[in-house]
Amino acid sequence: MKYDITDFGARRGEDAPQTGAIQAAIDACFLAGGGEVVVPEGTFLTGGIRLRTGVTLHLLKNARLLGTRNPADYFGYLQDEIEPMPPEALTDCRWTPASAGPENHRDARFITVCGSPWNNALIRAYRARNIAILGEENSRLDGANCFDPRGEEHYRGPHMIDLWECENVRLAGYTVVDSANWAHAIFSSRNIHVENVTCIAGHDGVHVQTCDNVRVVGCDFRTGDDCVAGFDNANVLVDSCRMNTACSALRFGGTNVLVQRCRIWGPAEQVFRGSLTDAEKESGAPARKEPGHRYNMLSVLTYYADFTAKIRFQPGNIIIRDCEIENVDRFLHYNFSGNEPWQKGRPLSDAAFESIRARGIRLPLTAYGETDAPFTLCIRDAEIAFAPDAQPDCFLRAHACRRIDLEKVKISGLENAPLIKSWGEVDELICQNLECAVPEAMRLVPAREPFVCTAI
Repeated sequence: MKYDITDFGARRGEDAPQTGAIQAAIDACFLAGGGEVVVPEGTFLTGGIRLRTGVTLHLLKNARLLGTRNPADYFGYLQDEIEPMPPEALTDCRWTPASAGPENHRDARFITVCGSPWNNALIRAYRARNIAILGEENSRLDGANCFDPRGEEHYRGPHMIDLWECENVRLAGYTVVDSANWAHAIFSSRNIHVENVTCIAGHDGVHVQTCDNVRVVGCDFRTGDDCVAGFDNANVLVDSCRMNTACSALRFGGTNVLVQRCRIWGPAEQVFRGSLTDAEKESGAPARKEPGHRYNMLSVLTYYADFTAKIRFQPGNIIIRDCEIENVDRFLHYNFSGNEPWQKGRPLSDAAFESIRARGIRLPLTAYGETDAPFTLCIRDAEIAFAPDAQPDCFLRAHACRRIDLEKVKISGLENAPLIKSWGEVDELICQNLECAVPEAMRLVPAREPFVCTAI
């Protein structure tokens, strides 16, 4: 069965939110056993709606769901009589910064309880199965940069899509623009398939936490924040995506993660909104490239493992292969030294880069492992070129590494600097078919200065 939202009273181009009519269509579909809710061509203003088991939300060609700019319009789940959220899933706890300390951050309910204001979204689902959001040509979910002074960092509003404890989810074909927080915030879910989705501006493109069996395929990210992010995930595939951001292409931690056939490049087309003025954030102004706004791309892979979830499996077997990389500050940023709470949850065992072509890199790789859980890094069949004006002090900054394996690697732009600076033990260094200007005597050099690493 198909349920057109206009048959339930939703009207195009209205200044008043059409939330009730859209939700009524979803509820009717759900109560009838599932089916398809159709959003036809046109712009429909809405607050937060809830997707339910067995329901596909289908945006037709030129359909647009436009979020309101009033953060109070995203609390409809509190009055849900069809599937009331249990009391233990609800909290009025607001965002707590990581700088408050690991214990505070770990216990904060702002993110760890699904029914929190921080988890508000234009589309929310909780314990739903067999759901989908599908879009046709030029279909859009528009977050309008909704400003919330009580939100994350005192300006971020609702996510675009927020899913908790869901199973068998398909997200495909639509474009997300100006999401007030993450475009896709997905927690404690499994069998997630994201395909041919475009994310423009806003914050994280796809953020998954404590999720299993995740596929992100053929997506286009032009984000102000991380493209693909999250941790405590198992069996993840990121394939054939385009990744452009003012943060990291991947701020990620997980077990059995494969990233392949992606194009990763900077500088960012969309500015990181955190660098805007308070007035610009409040107005919802587009993030233009202007003095003081940040749009350099920070990293290809930044490790992620904070205290907002108990990490179930040993993070590792992260493989990035067959990727083209251009004009990114860092190639790898794994920093377990202690100054980044979002990397301190559990150390990473190993990562590999295979068949990589990278140019325009500006800073050394960082592989700072945990003494009691040393790190293994493998780079095979790679060409890595630093930017002409970069002047790096080494290729790799290392601590507590079980093995560093460089096989068939060509490094250019590294002049009069060691290959690896070590602040701790590197148990084994393997260099096979290594092509660079560094003499063998300078391949592994103990650092003389204290380790300093800027948190990102």
